[in-house]
Amino acid sequence: MPKGRYRIMRAYMPKVGSLGLDMMTRTCTIQTNLDFASEADMVRKFRVSLALQPVATALFADSPFTDGRPNGFLSYRSQVWTDTDPDRTGLLDFVFEDGFGFERYVDYLLDVPMYFVYRDGAYIDAAGKSFRAFLDGKLDVLPGERPTMRDFSDHLTTAFPEVRLKRYLEMRGADGGPWNRICALSAYWVGLLYDDAALDAAWDLVKDFTLEERHALREGVPRHALGLPFRGATVRELAIETLKIAEAGLKRRDRRNRCGASEAVYLEPLIEMALAGQTAAERKLALFHGEWKGSVDPVFHEFAY
Repeated sequence: MPKGRYRIMRAYMPKVGSLGLDMMTRTCTIQTNLDFASEADMVRKFRVSLALQPVATALFADSPFTDGRPNGFLSYRSQVWTDTDPDRTGLLDFVFEDGFGFERYVDYLLDVPMYFVYRDGAYIDAAGKSFRAFLDGKLDVLPGERPTMRDFSDHLTTAFPEVRLKRYLEMRGADGGPWNRICALSAYWVGLLYDDAALDAAWDLVKDFTLEERHALREGVPRHALGLPFRGATVRELAIETLKIAEAGLKRRDRRNRCGASEAVYLEPLIEMALAGQTAAERKLALFHGEWKGSVDPVFHEFAY
């Protein structure tokens, strides 16, 4: 991140949330970007991926330590985002409303407070100011000036919802991890979203989730991950269903490597964890309380990647 932008965000974030600086300096994610073919296709994929983002968080939960001790969470990275900046984070409930499309997302972005404007090689502090005022030439740090498309593109990158819409959909729910989980993240979402039958099945799985259920999933998985109760079962069972759908979608895509294996092979680490009901975070905690004897130091060589 450029130093000027970092400086502005670092100064502003503590004013709107208590964990913004933790997000910037003490968390690590992996993300994948998915294309869409049309506005209607975007809406379907956006809704499915938002509803299932907590499941991805649960499957990839791997941040149970802070300052060398267990922090009470399985994905503390995900928890950090709940107290970073409420104006630019979260589940975007309006995505599930009738009539949602590109225009409604732009309206949301226009109401996200600004961070900066980039001019002549420098970042101008506009933190907390209104992009709508900028459109009207009423931004006090650039009086009379109106934004360019570059300004809007920059502003778009300062919203951090669970799924972010650009010229693609950006999945933001997973903790960082080794190469096999990086591949697994792409495989998971491609399997769910890039095959029409899989996308239909995924939508059938989530379409009757209530607003309260979606929020309960988002709020509960950072601490409980796959063990979070949901509809008489747990997120583990929901995750297994999504993995079955993703696996079938990848097999129908029939993209094979030189050994003849389909892309579904990349789901194997997630399937193994879901069937075992134990996340990477829980396995590290077991080691911490067992053979590591209360020290996190071994993580730096036993889990280096």
